[in-house]
Amino acid sequence: MFSVTRASRRAEPIFCSTNPMNFESILFRDGAERARSEKQTQAPDYFVDLNIDQIIAALISSKSDYNLLPFFYAPLHDVDSVHFRHEVMHDLENPRLLHAVKAFAQSMQTVRAHLSELEKRYYEHQNERWFLDAVDLYCDAVGRLAEDLRAEHCRSRGFQAFRDYLADYVASPRFTALIAEAKRLKAELAAIRYSIFIYGSHVEVHHYADNPDYGAEIAATFERFRQGAAQGYAFRFFDSTEMDQVEAKILDGVAYLHKETFESLKNFRANNADFLDQTLVAFDREIQFYIAYLDYIAPLKDAGLAFCYPHLSISDKEVYDEAGFDLALAGKLVPKGIVPVCNDFYLKDPERIIVVSGPNQGGKTTFARTFGQLHYLAGLGLPVPGRHAQLYLPDRIFTHFEREEKMTNRRGKLEDDLVRIHEILEAATPRSLIIINEIFASAAFQDALFLSKKIATKITELDTLCVWVTFIDEIASLSRKTVSMVSTVVPNNPAQRTFKILRRPADGLAYAMSIAEKHRLTYHMILERTRRESTSALPQPGL
Repeated sequence: MFSVTRASRRAEPIFCSTNPMNFESILFRDGAERARSEKQTQAPDYFVDLNIDQIIAALISSKSDYNLLPFFYAPLHDVDSVHFRHEVMHDLENPRLLHAVKAFAQSMQTVRAHLSELEKRYYEHQNERWFLDAVDLYCDAVGRLAEDLRAEHCRSRGFQAFRDYLADYVASPRFTALIAEAKRLKAELAAIRYSIFIYGSHVEVHHYADNPDYGAEIAATFERFRQGAAQGYAFRFFDSTEMDQVEAKILDGVAYLHKETFESLKNFRANNADFLDQTLVAFDREIQFYIAYLDYIAPLKDAGLAFCYPHLSISDKEVYDEAGFDLALAGKLVPKGIVPVCNDFYLKDPERIIVVSGPNQGGKTTFARTFGQLHYLAGLGLPVPGRHAQLYLPDRIFTHFEREEKMTNRRGKLEDDLVRIHEILEAATPRSLIIINEIFASAAFQDALFLSKKIATKITELDTLCVWVTFIDEIASLSRKTVSMVSTVVPNNPAQRTFKILRRPADGLAYAMSIAEKHRLTYHMILERTRRESTSALPQPGL
């Protein structure tokens, strides 16, 4: 379980001892959640607007074999399910446990590579040996992981249940018989010796006999002719796991001479075709969800950016985050040696809508994306950007960002904005989250103000959490449910943005600045144009 105290505004994982339970998943608390996730084959509509698609693409770039997308497409809607993942993630912060799990995953990749090779091989005896090696690798990997888990103090419900399951599995008659048979066959194959006799193009395979070592006799004979150090001649042989026909025929001869061993090898493959335990296969896949995220945020944490486990609720809409940032932006900037600007926010009852205004290119849209990303990541049960956070667990996230006009729908910009926001308000519930970015930018000010007030009234009636980036400052003072946050500039240089979004009353200049910048009529733009015109009017040398 997790708790938070409003006095300290901290959210820390608090683990409780649990009774042993049957292990089903390291990612889902129950089978119904897993089934729902597997059905999610399409990204939510808000992914592109919030740049979450960029985050996920970076997360899974090296894990294409695991099909992790459905897990990232399906946020959780139950607080305890989120706590379940928090606990697992907290256990994985133990570097020894993380190393053990990664080592197991690497071994499983090798096992799968061996099994995939079977489809490329033409010779049965070779396939049977590759299969034996795959089983041996699998058994070693499972045994090592069981030992590693016994050595670590896992506190999460997920890892405790998995550890118990794994202990039972490695002690089961089937697994112990599998590993014993694999070791026996490998020992028998390693003990096989045979002789090859070559007569021109004729090759014979015989049982090995203690034939004399002519190599030592030949070396002794020619030793008398040695004159200093001989020049070395290195030959590079083509290294391939594929057998040629001669090698295959020799192997056939060896198998004929050791019929019992090779018959056992054949039966071993036939009897153990399903040797992979599907629960362990599922664990190997699901644990990558956590590992992918930990690997992604590790360099960001090294750069000084903070992550925390948020306190979550489906009833309390008082939310806050300290030192939050856009995760997609951070993923691009940190590799370049740049740390993004962090921002704070909070909403107290009865506040529900953050209205963000201020000069363009000041970080307003980034702030809105951050707000959405935080709630999305929290819904996945992952640590979120920020030192301390308390967030809401929404049933759905809706976004209304500017879209390019499409000739196919035959709607103008204003009509398209109205249709889209109408669809959002019809589908939204009191448990939803709405993020609006620069709606009605193409409309006249009075029209935009009138429509915005209508929409804001509807959102307040729904009691829905919302972030609204707008040039219409009046929305910020519409009711007790709206609060104003403003993007700021350097006091002595208004053209320089700080990218800090502060909670303070709107200054009434957002719309004017937007229009002035659009028509290049700001003070600095006019001053620069005047300077250029004055310079061009001066007499030029030589004229």
